[in-house]
Amino acid sequence: MSKPAIPTVDLTPFFTAGDETGRKRAKDTIAEACTDYGFFQIVNHGVPLDLMNQALDLSKTFFNYSDDVKRESSPGPDAPLPAGYNKQPDHSPDKNEYLLMFPPESPFNVLPDNPPDFKKTMEDMFKYFVKTSQILEGIINECLGLPSNFLKEYNNDRSWDFMVTLRYQPGTETDTNGITEHEDGNIFTIVLQEDIGGLEVFKNGEWIPVIPSNGTLVVNISDVIQVLSNKKFKSATHRVVRPKGRSRHSYVYFHSLRGDKWVEPLPEFTKEIGMEAKYKGFYFKDYQALRMRNKTHPPSNPEDIIRISHYEI
Repeated sequence: MSKPAIPTVDLTPFFTAGDETGRKRAKDTIAEACTDYGFFQIVNHGVPLDLMNQALDLSKTFFNYSDDVKRESSPGPDAPLPAGYNKQPDHSPDKNEYLLMFPPESPFNVLPDNPPDFKKTMEDMFKYFVKTSQILEGIINECLGLPSNFLKEYNNDRSWDFMVTLRYQPGTETDTNGITEHEDGNIFTIVLQEDIGGLEVFKNGEWIPVIPSNGTLVVNISDVIQVLSNKKFKSATHRVVRPKGRSRHSYVYFHSLRGDKWVEPLPEFTKEIGMEAKYKGFYFKDYQALRMRNKTHPPSNPEDIIRISHYEI
């Protein structure tokens, strides 16, 4: 019996006028995927294919430099997240290295000058991801039946969005973990993975591989949307498996939230009889601090890792 496939949605109707049938079809597919397990793929999303391919190629060149060269782009001391080059410590269960950036105008960014055009390509990727994320935010807003532009106005500060390009070293016979199973803590996430694959989503008790396809991006719903919708839309549980014998590269864009925003189930999802709030409210920065501690001081017992269930009522 074949494994179920992650649904793919064509976003063309959202770039052109008049195709209401296409828009409805896309929204219905996305709503079903978000209600079921929080993962879907998108095509015709506005990010140029040539740019995506160039971004992956330049990322591979950068990560092939020596550690000394890569560390020239190490983060500054004041960034809210470690913007620049980082490598997971040896004790971490996650096995990868990455380059993180905030929006191109952010003073926290530390981007490399080499390879040539890498900095500009990353900045261009970021700008296109922002445009695509704004379309997705509007679609998710409609799928949830929220007032027009609610999510846009609630989440109106784009300075906290960030993007990472990652390299995972080849898996071994005894260790293929790239990133352990988790849910993302932000609004939603967009992923460009190269053709080697490795991304898997958990659904109905099994891990389903997200098969790469040229020009396709992956989208997963994250914890903030799960809380705001009172668990109507699911934050996707996923992991990365490192293929044996070959490094894996990807770009990940996090449509995020300002740290001082208050997050709690919206009245639209709690005012019906029998629909009490499933989460207590919290400041986003407090949850992020707990998640960061998971990374810097991994608990010896996996059950002690802080997830959004920490706020469940």
